[in-house]
Amino acid sequence: MERLYWVRHRCLQLISTDRRRGWYSPPSSLPAKSSLDAQDPLVQRLTGKRRVVVSQCDPHQAEYHSFSKGFQDNSIRTTKYTLISFIPMNLFQQFHRAANLYFLFLVLLNWVPVVEAFQKEITMIPLAVVLAVIAFKDAMEDYRRYRYDKKINNTLTHVYSGKQKQYVERRWAEVCVGDLVRLCCNEIIPADMVLLHSSDPNGVCHIETANLDGETNLKQRQVVRDLPQQGSEFVPENYSSHIECENPNNDLRRFRGFMDHPGKVRVGLHSENLLLRSCTVRNTETVIGIVVYAGHETKAMQNNSGPRYKRSKLERRLNMDVLWCVILLLLMCLIAAVGHGFWLSGRQNPIYMIPDDTHPALAAFYMFWTMIIVLQVLIPISLYVSIEIVKLGQIYFIQNDLDLYNPVLDTGVQCRALNITEDLGQIQYLFSDKTGTLTENRMLFRRCIVAGTEYPHHENAISLEQYEEQGCGDADHSLTLRSRTSRKSLSCKSLSCNRSSVSLNTLTAESDTHSVHDTLRRHTPGAGAFSSTMECAVVPDPQLQAGLNTLSSPMRSPVRQQAAEISHILDFFLALTVCNTVVVSSPTQPRHVVQMPVVRTPLRSLEEMKAMFQKLSLPRFPSSPSQNTDTPPSLTKKLFTRGRSASYFPNNSPQTPITTLQSPTAEELLYEAESPDEAALVQAAKAYGCTLLGRSPEQVLVAVPGTGPLSIPLLHVLPFHSARKRMSVVVRHPLTGEVVVYTKGADNVIMELAEADGFCREIMERTQRHLDQYARDGLRTLCVAKKVLEEQEYKAWLKRHEYAETSIENREELLLESAERLETNLTLLGATGIVDRLQEEVPESIEALQEAGIKVWVLTGDKQETAINIAFACKLLRPTDHILMANCDSKETCEARLHELQHEIRQVTKEGMSEDDGSDCVLVIDGRTLDYALQKELQGSFLELTCCCRSVICCRSTPLQKSQVVRLVRDKLKVMTLAIGDGANDVSMIQMADVGIGISGQEGMQAVMSSDFAISRFKFLRKLILVHGHWCYTRLANMILYFFYKNVMYVNLLFWYQFFCGFSGSTMTNSWVLIFFNLLFTSVPPIIYGMLDKDVSGETLLDLPDLYKSGQNSQAYLPSTFWMNILDAFYQSLVCFFIPYFAYAGSDIGVFSFGSPINGSALLIILLHQLIESRTVTWIHTALLLFSALFYYAFVLLFSLTCVTCNSPTNPLGIETKMMSEPLYFLVCGLTTVLALLPRILCRAFRSTICPSDLVRAQKMERLSAQDYSTSLRQWKENKAAQRLSSRHVPQNLSVNADMPHLTECIAEAGAVLS
Repeated sequence: MERLYWVRHRCLQLISTDRRRGWYSPPSSLPAKSSLDAQDPLVQRLTGKRRVVVSQCDPHQAEYHSFSKGFQDNSIRTTKYTLISFIPMNLFQQFHRAANLYFLFLVLLNWVPVVEAFQKEITMIPLAVVLAVIAFKDAMEDYRRYRYDKKINNTLTHVYSGKQKQYVERRWAEVCVGDLVRLCCNEIIPADMVLLHSSDPNGVCHIETANLDGETNLKQRQVVRDLPQQGSEFVPENYSSHIECENPNNDLRRFRGFMDHPGKVRVGLHSENLLLRSCTVRNTETVIGIVVYAGHETKAMQNNSGPRYKRSKLERRLNMDVLWCVILLLLMCLIAAVGHGFWLSGRQNPIYMIPDDTHPALAAFYMFWTMIIVLQVLIPISLYVSIEIVKLGQIYFIQNDLDLYNPVLDTGVQCRALNITEDLGQIQYLFSDKTGTLTENRMLFRRCIVAGTEYPHHENAISLEQYEEQGCGDADHSLTLRSRTSRKSLSCKSLSCNRSSVSLNTLTAESDTHSVHDTLRRHTPGAGAFSSTMECAVVPDPQLQAGLNTLSSPMRSPVRQQAAEISHILDFFLALTVCNTVVVSSPTQPRHVVQMPVVRTPLRSLEEMKAMFQKLSLPRFPSSPSQNTDTPPSLTKKLFTRGRSASYFPNNSPQTPITTLQSPTAEELLYEAESPDEAALVQAAKAYGCTLLGRSPEQVLVAVPGTGPLSIPLLHVLPFHSARKRMSVVVRHPLTGEVVVYTKGADNVIMELAEADGFCREIMERTQRHLDQYARDGLRTLCVAKKVLEEQEYKAWLKRHEYAETSIENREELLLESAERLETNLTLLGATGIVDRLQEEVPESIEALQEAGIKVWVLTGDKQETAINIAFACKLLRPTDHILMANCDSKETCEARLHELQHEIRQVTKEGMSEDDGSDCVLVIDGRTLDYALQKELQGSFLELTCCCRSVICCRSTPLQKSQVVRLVRDKLKVMTLAIGDGANDVSMIQMADVGIGISGQEGMQAVMSSDFAISRFKFLRKLILVHGHWCYTRLANMILYFFYKNVMYVNLLFWYQFFCGFSGSTMTNSWVLIFFNLLFTSVPPIIYGMLDKDVSGETLLDLPDLYKSGQNSQAYLPSTFWMNILDAFYQSLVCFFIPYFAYAGSDIGVFSFGSPINGSALLIILLHQLIESRTVTWIHTALLLFSALFYYAFVLLFSLTCVTCNSPTNPLGIETKMMSEPLYFLVCGLTTVLALLPRILCRAFRSTICPSDLVRAQKMERLSAQDYSTSLRQWKENKAAQRLSSRHVPQNLSVNADMPHLTECIAEAGAVLS
């Protein structure tokens, strides 16, 4: 059928004028293909090719060999080199650097006789040292990879052998596509396999993906549907199905394909059927799978891209200045060449020159290249290696900072990008997610709305307040996913896998209501994911509890109006219990699987409850179309031929009560959810007696008040999608037998999909009013709805849905369209309000970042009211701020609104402002308006408006919009951006920013895996940026400037000498000292300087965030700073050359004797120059400076005593010893050093005294006593506040958008913060 559809619509596509679709188009009744995948650059799109996988067992050998051509084996190799290829490949990669190519060119140039300046071997030394150091580092890294590869490839697993008719041990490297692999509990999966068999009766397997994505909560996988051998022992020879799936790609959450069973039965394959390489089997005794991807074709290896590398802003500036040095070198060489030509032209055959027929112009040309070799040191070859070493040292100190360590998670900062540490010190814009980044993302149920009636849960609010007052300790307050699930995972490992499958018929359905004090005293050891002690503590609302108690009262019969309310209340809590992907476990047992429970007499008979639900006409609420409950069993069987069993009881069937045996009570159940919202809602339903007892792929076991456990057939799960902003489940109602769709999602989305006729409109209006109040109170809101399907409607949808499930190309789009077709004309059941507390120290951190001059933007998917309330709570908004609203329904309205706000700001700016008004503007824009503002025509107006605002809050924004905003600001404003988030929806934003930071929070590790740096709490961002960022930037900038300075200074000494030697390319020092001067004698101190120097202490940087602005403005490394250092180097070289020149003028000393005091003076000047520039002088700095000086003198003395022919044709023997025996040598060195450094010392003293910078003032403050320091700190902040106040030009009164009148109340309640 699929191929017929394809042929038909391929023909339609060929004659269609719409060329925007791909080579495959969906059926005409389906919407056109969306561009979801195009928004994700990480997902590799298919090229129309597929792979067919068959078993490698003996009966299928011929077929296997016909399909398996080109499949990779399972061996992996992450090394770059082999023993044979290491040297050529490493050299090839190193010579991709322009600097290395430059010095290789100089080495080769020195081998040309007419331009040779030094001995050929000496010229090779700098390049050889640099190449050797980097090669050694690369070799050590590659050797570590080799050892890891060898360990992995030699790991053993069990593969079925067709010849031996049994499973045999085989190395991972020997596993091939088509092999049948058997794994036991706690074994690691060797390749990507489709799950064919599980020891679990329901065909369920649990895996832990910590090795893959860092998430420690378990994932559920299931056997392929309709396998003939499922439920019995798996016989490999009997497996004859074919798998057709997509080609290898790197999308961990997508697997598209289908399996053809014997008899032409086709079943779709999904990610739930795939066991990924590197994951670990948990809580399942045995699983068997067939390998579909092996080795480097597995999804784990496709995502193994290694560390992240970016180019920092400072590095880009460095490359530009290297080009300036090249230009300066060429200019100096040109001067020397021209000078040499004129010098030769002015002399006719002098007696001291060897006769040569070379024309002066040609000799000048040769001299140009000779001077390139002589002055090569001007380009700092060791600078790039030094920068790499310094950055590694900076990363070491960041990762070992105890102030950034979280003892609960046992984690510190993770530096995943190795070369952008200095960018942390130049951030100008910070883009932050809200939920899980600014807030805890540990959701606590607060209140709810059912059928338009609000249930305030006052006692629940009191218990939350008491909990907050008690504090519950920092450890529990910071409890997050990793600490909870890791303990659970460890405990699972110690369990016997033979007892890992425990059925839920050992659980009771007891559920009662606890008092506030009992609830607060309750403790659940080893809580599961998103399930801490307080998250279990929901105190029911008395009015809502009374309605549900009617179900468990056998003596009462509700009237029609009460029954209608009870029906909606029960549906509401059933939706909360069922519409999720929560996995159930207990403190002492692993995950339970669902089996049909045994018998017990319920408090109210099921027949009586079914009659109540079926016979009510529900006059208060519009009833959804319902089916006749007298459905013949044959229809039931037909509906569930896909492997799912129904457990409802039609009226013509005998009543079958349900019971359970005594075992761990429902209070001991633990819930592991993929999101904290789900766990909070399931816990809330549990507090009202609707307890989720277990889950399998086919059914959900739920305890309902008055009935005991009910087995609810689970027909379909339509998972949450960022485009739909909702999830749904399709179930067969346990009481009415109807096919029901339960949906929960964002309130604005559900409201648009809900029916708005008759009394439903009034319910929606009342619900919307309560939702607005919830948002103003800072609560997260979700709406819950349902839809009852007629059997024919369900069967029609099912047919289309099965087609989407079995499609390979465009499956995600087809499934999305299928879900959207089902989720229409919903009946609104109610809504929930969930508390998400702020993380500790978030307000202080944001306030400090704003004082540092960083513009903080919040990009969230929440409602505007919720976002504004959170912004007030975290001090992003202040009571005096003016909120500019932008909520528009069209592009034209958006353009007019942006111009209106700009005009109003300009008008008020012209009028000025009173000096006592400290207000600022904050723009709040919704997702729809943001879509218009991001269009090319409005980008300029949008950015112009945001530049006038202190902060921006983007509400209802999608992941794509987040990344678009970051890219727009980064590219158009040319600023340094940082994005921080904790969830998968923040990945695109994190990757788009110059610096991406992931928070290891409650939403998995996707953000961390995609980030440059990872932290566990938002508060750590404050020190990471303000302290370490400032230090890293300042240290590296000063070190780079110092390298340029010392190279230019020393090279100029050689240049000045050319004026006295006829521009002949001669030098006044031997070539060994010339090469080693910058390579060895003066290279180590700046490296330590770049790692340890502190211009200001960390405490002062935190007390005075204003100091961070020096990095934002690149004050440490401006173009003017670079050229001032170059000019200072020229001046010092002049002093260093001409003082010895005049001191020894008229004497008979030789050339090398003249160069001895010049070299000694240059060494002292360069080392003391660094001492002047250092803000921190420790024993390490002092020791290294002394070591460098002693190393130089030891080398030159030893060289002078032992080398006779080391510098042919000259003889340096005894020169240094003779010069150092004369007092004039030391007098010249001392005088030269003082005069060379005096201007820098005087300039620094003048600048620090007359016009000190903020950094200099802070350095002076640090030398004060504690009391004086506090006084100075207070005065500093007062002065800065006064300066900011006087420099502001913002409007005093801006109107709030008329489209959002209720926000005036929100602004008036600005003092309300989250509990």
